[in-house]
Amino acid sequence: MVRGGVAAAVAGALVSGVPASAGAVGPGGYGFDPAGRQLSAATTTSAAGLLEPGGTYRSSLPAEGRTYYRLALDATSTAYVAVTAVPPSGADVAVTDGIRVALQDADGHYCSTDTASVGAARSPRPVTAWGTREAGNGRPACRDAGTYYVVVERLRASSSSSSSSSSSFSSSSSPFSSSAWELELTAAVEAPLKEAGPTTAPGTEASASTPPLAGPARKRPGGNGFAGAAVVGQGVWSDTLTPGRTLFYKVPVDWGQRLSVTAELGSAPDDASGLVAGALGLSLYNPARVPVDDATVSYGGSQKSAALDDLPPVRYRNRYAVHDEVSGMRFAGTYYLAVHLSERVAERFGAGPFDLTLRVRVAGAERQPGPGYAGESTPADTFRVTDEERRAAALGGGGFAGGVTGGASGGADAGGGTAMKALAAGGIGAGTLLLAVLGGWTLVARRRAGSAAAQTRVSAQNPTA
Repeated sequence: MVRGGVAAAVAGALVSGVPASAGAVGPGGYGFDPAGRQLSAATTTSAAGLLEPGGTYRSSLPAEGRTYYRLALDATSTAYVAVTAVPPSGADVAVTDGIRVALQDADGHYCSTDTASVGAARSPRPVTAWGTREAGNGRPACRDAGTYYVVVERLRASSSSSSSSSSSFSSSSSPFSSSAWELELTAAVEAPLKEAGPTTAPGTEASASTPPLAGPARKRPGGNGFAGAAVVGQGVWSDTLTPGRTLFYKVPVDWGQRLSVTAELGSAPDDASGLVAGALGLSLYNPARVPVDDATVSYGGSQKSAALDDLPPVRYRNRYAVHDEVSGMRFAGTYYLAVHLSERVAERFGAGPFDLTLRVRVAGAERQPGPGYAGESTPADTFRVTDEERRAAALGGGGFAGGVTGGASGGADAGGGTAMKALAAGGIGAGTLLLAVLGGWTLVARRRAGSAAAQTRVSAQNPTA
């Protein structure tokens, strides 16, 4: 029987905090996409493996030298490549240790370049940098159809204080300097518009800062990677976080809606003391896994919070803005949150776990129409919010566009019980099956209610029946 068999098994896995879409756990507890294909890290462009739009790939990045990957692009689509590098747990990393990602055309011209580093926490964590080929960029380079190359290399702290700025790729004094980092790469293409629109960023909107949502938190175990991110809607969510770990969540945000997020770390035991710089990190990525914004806060044992900057509503024209926190909010879809707690917290305050609270607000009750794409993007549904995502967020957050209903009185908690909570906790990947099962339960319940009502009417009309 489906209700007591498959659905119960899936629900049990979700409630236990293990997302059904989680893949093989790699360095630092990162969960790689189980559908990801292995791709060798080529040291020359002629040997570069092909990244197909819509695909996820797993590779590695040596401590020295560049690695190359290949894209085949048309002349009209905008392409995005995201590269997540995962250092091993316990690696001795400096503030500037990280990666650089560049996208080049067949003639070696740079289409884009981006860097990402572990930051002030000096704690090994997944870091993501990206590359893009913007269609219609108005430049002679990077606009034609053809072969493009993704170039990835390590950013490493210089072993000599007298080194020039160009030596950021030289040998590091870190004992981990010879170890490779694991990589997860994704590629996506955004279809062109049916009709050309304005090519300038929207004007700056004067608005007061949005206060974090108040109220009690509901338990929501985070995922261990992008692929296993736990879906959350508007609401207040809680979990626990151990030093050195990163938790992933995803939030559907539609056209015209505005996202705001605050992460709070609970207090440590009274006998603990000290200060850990940049201990709690909160990062936001858009549906193409492009970094949008991040916030960090130091930790001295008392409760602390890290909040993202005031983000604009999701609009196509945001891409023409200069600042990342504006240009990154360029399309609708699933936005990702990554919350990291520095390994160094354990040195001062113990191994934990520490209480984590996420306060998520999605402002804007009315979904606005999209810009009108001339064709499908790849992967499908990446740059829009699907009905499935909308339902999952509503079940988990008390209503995707509306306010938080909270407690047992609202949304899924009122009538769905454990299975609905499991769906919201586990994310969209495994939610497909449960949505179908829940839909069947709802239909059965309605039919039973209709049958009972009909029987009541018959009894009223025929007292002897």
